[in-house]
Amino acid sequence: MPRPDLFAPYDAPARPIRLVGPDVTLQGVAAAWAGTQGFRGKPGQLLLVPGPDGTPAEALFGTGERLEPARCRTLGAGLPTGVWRLEDVPADLAERAAVAFGLGTYRFDRYRARPDAPAPQLALPASVDGTRVGRLVAATALAREMVDTPAADMGPLQLETIAREIAEAHGASLTVTSGDALLEANYPSVHAVGRAADPARAPRLIEMGWKLDQTALPIVALVGKGVVFDTGGLDIKPAAGMRNMKKDMGGAAHVLALGRLVMQADLPVRLVVIVAAVENAISGGAFRPGDILATRQGLTIEVGNTDAEGRLILADALTRAGEHRPDLTLDFATLTGAARIALGPELPPLYTDDEALAAGLLAAAAEVDDPLWRMPLWPGYRPALEAEIADLRNDPASWAQAGSVTAALFLQTFAPKTGAWAHLDIFAWNPRGRPGWPEGGEAQGLRAAFRLLETRFPR
Repeated sequence: MPRPDLFAPYDAPARPIRLVGPDVTLQGVAAAWAGTQGFRGKPGQLLLVPGPDGTPAEALFGTGERLEPARCRTLGAGLPTGVWRLEDVPADLAERAAVAFGLGTYRFDRYRARPDAPAPQLALPASVDGTRVGRLVAATALAREMVDTPAADMGPLQLETIAREIAEAHGASLTVTSGDALLEANYPSVHAVGRAADPARAPRLIEMGWKLDQTALPIVALVGKGVVFDTGGLDIKPAAGMRNMKKDMGGAAHVLALGRLVMQADLPVRLVVIVAAVENAISGGAFRPGDILATRQGLTIEVGNTDAEGRLILADALTRAGEHRPDLTLDFATLTGAARIALGPELPPLYTDDEALAAGLLAAAAEVDDPLWRMPLWPGYRPALEAEIADLRNDPASWAQAGSVTAALFLQTFAPKTGAWAHLDIFAWNPRGRPGWPEGGEAQGLRAAFRLLETRFPR
């Protein structure tokens, strides 16, 4: 998590970070040092310039033709401890640069005998709202930390605990339905997927409500996939495929962090956050290929593959969201490997049949350097979801091939019929480490979604 003092007032004593582009001419010690170190001001290039005592007195940061704020994550990762100030940052880029700097300071050192050194601090211009920037950085850090935490320490109960802490901090209600009570409450698919886990890690449906009594306000529903670990079930994953399955609750991490942002900003909405939290384990009680599962909506699903479990729990969670008659629903899920084949790990696909929502999300993504790419809900692939002895199948017929698209079509069947709906098939992971983007948990689409919400529902 970020330190509460990650940002300082602009007039605080600080060492300068000078932006170096093709039109900037260095002078004196900085010029000489840059020459000896081969610094050419390439985008994202960072060079520390020593002072008389040998400690860094200033930093040079390459921008190319124009500063790309997202590259400032390199600064948060590469600068030593101390207070720093970005010099001559264009006013329209200052907040984005500050957020990027904060994102770059993230370090997951919970299990290290020697925790990392404190992160550097950034002095913010008066024009930048430090509270807002801090909240955005903290939300991203929360999602990443939850994803990075091993499954042994981030089970369904821990997701519930984090949700409860958020709810209590903001006066929200929290309802949790777990274990066999899921059957009584009509969440049969959530129960089926999670019932094989140890009783201490029983499946649960977590629902948070905020401002629900203010009936004049629009309703926003956030739905997250919370598979705390995915063995693949009886269709067990190979070792390589199972290694990082602690991240399969990334969707839950995103909606909890996003919900907290909405409440912190006091947006004029009624908010519902729903997390289906399960462990897809293997035991005598595990659901099987060929089983027919009931759903909250009343449709039946033929299980062709127990490793396509995320869409099963989301079927119940989305149906529950629809019962609130939301004006807008967003779901986040680490749903398919096919999404990575289509777009790779850094660009999450966005699915929606609402043109205005698609345009709004893509504009917000570009505005806050949190990329998304719209993919089609191609109706021609819907027949691939047809089953022989049930209403649907969870493993689309192989002829359709487009696994991320067919998964989104499956979810669309259960999505709320009121308002607009969008699905983000996120990876929630950096598979390669680089300055500012350490290998491990990553938040994707989180800041874009919040920007959309504060644009659609301004205070």
